[in-house]
Amino acid sequence: MKNPVLFAVALAAAAALSVVPATAQDAATPAAMPAVGQTAPAFTLPSQDGTPISLDQYHGKWVVLYFYPRDMTTGCTIEAHNFQNAQSQFDAKNAVILGVSVDSTDSHKQFCAKDGLTFHLLSDTSHAVVSQYGSLGNFNGVSIAMRNTFLIDPTGKIAQVWTKVDPRTAASTVLDAIPGGTPPASPTGMTGSVQPN
Repeated sequence: MKNPVLFAVALAAAAALSVVPATAQDAATPAAMPAVGQTAPAFTLPSQDGTPISLDQYHGKWVVLYFYPRDMTTGCTIEAHNFQNAQSQFDAKNAVILGVSVDSTDSHKQFCAKDGLTFHLLSDTSHAVVSQYGSLGNFNGVSIAMRNTFLIDPTGKIAQVWTKVDPRTAASTVLDAIPGGTPPASPTGMTGSVQPN
């Protein structure tokens, strides 16, 4: 009786050990970031009110897909406020704003209520979309979305990519990159703060 039990325990231990290297390897090799000119990876994620939002429902519009680390933190709040303040200007350019983090829909709902945000914040708790866009990061052992922004054109192709975005100037920089409408004057010191990839 002991031998079958020991054998089963040994098999379970071997199976567990065989999984660890693969997981470590996956974590060490982040997904490649989609490049300008490529079709943007499709996705469907829940927004702050639980409604599923898909990229393909915005075909024919410009999509500002911005990844950010955490709800209600200083930099993320500044970035969200700047997008919210420019909402009418994005509307005038036929553009929608979609923010994505690994926070829950409940966290997004609180963030939107607290800070008066009216655009969609999408919850990627499985890290699937953050990974698809090469934007999964790690902060002190915690998985986060890195502060990267993708401008997707009305045909669904990536028009521009910014990495290591400055939350203070991201909204105005992206707005200036979208054709049409009347772009606002560039704020002083904006140059070089958001770097195209």
